[in-house]
Amino acid sequence: MPAVTGRGPARRGVLTATVAGVAAVAATVPEARAAGRKASRTGWATSWATAQTAPTAADTVAAAGLTDGVCTATVRLSAGGRVRLRYGHAFGTVPVLVGPVTAGGRAVTFGGQRQAWLAAGASLTSDPVDGLRAPDGSALTVETRLPGPTGPLSFHRNTHASHSVDGARTTSVFLLTGVEVTGAHGPVVAVLGDSVAEGVGTPDDADLRWPDQLARRLPGSAVANLGISGNRLLLDDARFGPGGQARFDRDVLSLPGLRTVLVQLGVNDLQQPPAQTDSSVVLAGYRQLVLRARSAGLRTVGATITPFEGWTRWTREADEVRQRINRAVRTGHLFDAVADFDAALRDPARPSRLRPAFDSGDGLHPTPSGHAALAGAVDRRHL
Repeated sequence: MPAVTGRGPARRGVLTATVAGVAAVAATVPEARAAGRKASRTGWATSWATAQTAPTAADTVAAAGLTDGVCTATVRLSAGGRVRLRYGHAFGTVPVLVGPVTAGGRAVTFGGQRQAWLAAGASLTSDPVDGLRAPDGSALTVETRLPGPTGPLSFHRNTHASHSVDGARTTSVFLLTGVEVTGAHGPVVAVLGDSVAEGVGTPDDADLRWPDQLARRLPGSAVANLGISGNRLLLDDARFGPGGQARFDRDVLSLPGLRTVLVQLGVNDLQQPPAQTDSSVVLAGYRQLVLRARSAGLRTVGATITPFEGWTRWTREADEVRQRINRAVRTGHLFDAVADFDAALRDPARPSRLRPAFDSGDGLHPTPSGHAALAGAVDRRHL
């Protein structure tokens, strides 16, 4: 795939809703969706993204912060076009001075200035990068100087790609949360997911996560991967971050030009202690995400929960709950559309486990070919 150059063409409660409430929200959807489609074709869309968590004591660099540090991130864009950057400090307690910054070797400015303050808990969006146009599917290198001292840094722990801090390799990305572009001419999709979306089971630097493979199937699409390893739908965790309901507004609804959100959460609710054994609670959590997405004019696609027999915390009871949830997702008209990830990965001879060719070895996370099967299970017409 081409590299980017400076030249080129151009919280947590689970609630239920009344039927009348659902109907009232749904009535606004066609008009809002039409506005979203227009925005995605004429404005900015998120071509690469990552979701943040707070550092723990084990995350030594993020927990200690930096003083006159340089963070370099190389990210794979889906759609291309003109470029601007977004930074976030969702879990910060003090402001952080950001800059100077370069993207693709070009100077990045914020309101015309080479440096800007990123407020605690806030986001910071750059100006369009002068002279930079990124091809679809290209790699973009962003170098960010943090004069500091920063204090603890909001970050994404493992992107399954190589970056650096002061020249030392890391798979973490600090403060940078998105690259936005003007050239999306296909579906604009956010994936709210867990470790499977994040890329566990695929090699680093291979761009074989299923959202990457989905983007390659859909030229011109902008796919924002908001997967966090260990993330749940319902509960927060100190290491694995706020649950899907708690982070939905910040991680999904804040994205420009968004058309569709694909929800791939639930397996960790079933197997991480305290495990959720009531399928109706998980379904109510999905329902709340759908209502919030529809009120913002977004289409929703729900992914069924994939098999995980062989995983260390698999139980027959958890699998029965998984199957009840999947039946409801397939037949209950909960989401606008369904991506049947369970059907794509399950072993026909034993549906509670992954096909052997799709099992990375732990019973839960798929191989690169399994990730390809997941990408293939998403129907473009549903996006």
